[in-house]
Amino acid sequence: MASSAASSAPAASLERRLGLGRRGGGMGLGLLGPPADGAGPAPPMPGLLRLRCAVQHYEWGRRGAGSLVARLAAGDAGPGAASDDRPCAELWMGTHPSAPSSLAPDVSLRDWIARNPAALGRAVAARWGGDLPFLFKVLSVAKALSIQAHPDRGLAAALHALRPATYRDANHKPEMAVAVTEFHALCGFAATQELKEVLRTVPEVQELVGKEESRKLLSVKEQDGGIGVRSYLKSAFTKLMVAGEEAVSEAIAKIKSRLNAESKVRALTKKEQLVLSLEKQYPGDVGVLAAYFMNYVKLSPGEALYVGANEPHAYLSGECIECMATSDNVVRAGLTPKYRDVQTLCSMLTYDQTFPEVLRGVPVQPYVTRYTPSTDEFEVDRYLLPSGKSVTMSPVPGPSIFLVMAGEGEIQAGTMPDNTKAKEGDIFFVPAHTEVKLYTSGPRSMQLYRAGVNSRFLS
Repeated sequence: MASSAASSAPAASLERRLGLGRRGGGMGLGLLGPPADGAGPAPPMPGLLRLRCAVQHYEWGRRGAGSLVARLAAGDAGPGAASDDRPCAELWMGTHPSAPSSLAPDVSLRDWIARNPAALGRAVAARWGGDLPFLFKVLSVAKALSIQAHPDRGLAAALHALRPATYRDANHKPEMAVAVTEFHALCGFAATQELKEVLRTVPEVQELVGKEESRKLLSVKEQDGGIGVRSYLKSAFTKLMVAGEEAVSEAIAKIKSRLNAESKVRALTKKEQLVLSLEKQYPGDVGVLAAYFMNYVKLSPGEALYVGANEPHAYLSGECIECMATSDNVVRAGLTPKYRDVQTLCSMLTYDQTFPEVLRGVPVQPYVTRYTPSTDEFEVDRYLLPSGKSVTMSPVPGPSIFLVMAGEGEIQAGTMPDNTKAKEGDIFFVPAHTEVKLYTSGPRSMQLYRAGVNSRFLS
């Protein structure tokens, strides 16, 4: 679990600082809301709420102190928590039922918002049914995630109705990753010329794709584009992904042997090096070959990648901030021990061959860069606050979640009379219409990230 309120605070002070009211006259933490008998006004909205957030221990995550997720989550448990040998893959900040954030052991953020919809702002509450529309994450990637895509709303609803144990909600899942370290990913399909080169120079792939599908792609003219190319690409990619396990394993073994031999007489391309790396992580997996069909993207710290619905991608290595619509729907087809839904993935993809745009954000005020995707549910701000500096976020008509990534300082929010200490790993929920002031108080710069509803929707 990530950060919680200091246990030494008196109960009344703790309730006040968390924005929690007493329930039934007892001393336990309860939900803020109007008095049970309807007498008197509702308590004022708290300036901010300190969150406890869950870690997901997926097998591909980094371990121990080498995991940013583990270091951020160690705030409660002390330095030794980062030495936990389990893979610490994702830190979830939000209300998704698979790993909801909480204000206290018996008070979830989701329940608190349900009782206090004003915290979302009127427009957000009306549009998204009284729930937080975005899910905020930190990812620490040691080995490749699956070849995957996220369904659009219509497909998400159909998959959830058909297989609710696998597809756990009916929402779409556009997402954006902002690199914290150098970050590598596969995203979208490679251009036609690159695919032609693969079919000409990687006979093992051409054999699995088949002569007819290979001929169609090789005969496409660059200026043709459009539906014809997508149809050929879909046919070829599907043929590869449904190939038998024995044939796939044999093809990968041949590629591995050939590339190892060729590396002694020439420098391998970055894609060839990637294929060998993926083979070590997932021997005999068809996802190793799928990499030949996809764009290989490298992000430097501060650069971002947006992935829309029905676009194939796989995160490969590095650490990032990720924000998405509140969903956990993933259709997988390779590089994973989890359930694979190959036919669904191959049928749902757009087969767009545009190289993904690398987002570098837009300065919105000194020390603050904003990443704004095309979807309404979210945006991300990156704060790089030098020692001794401060910055103010004007009130916005929607909710925010703040994560302190590095450094330490203080936060003053809304009408709170006192500043709140903030250090690495602290996470805060900020209700709508709340002004937030951030101050550094140590010798180091302070790095924070904020997730909020897309400002274009709120304007």
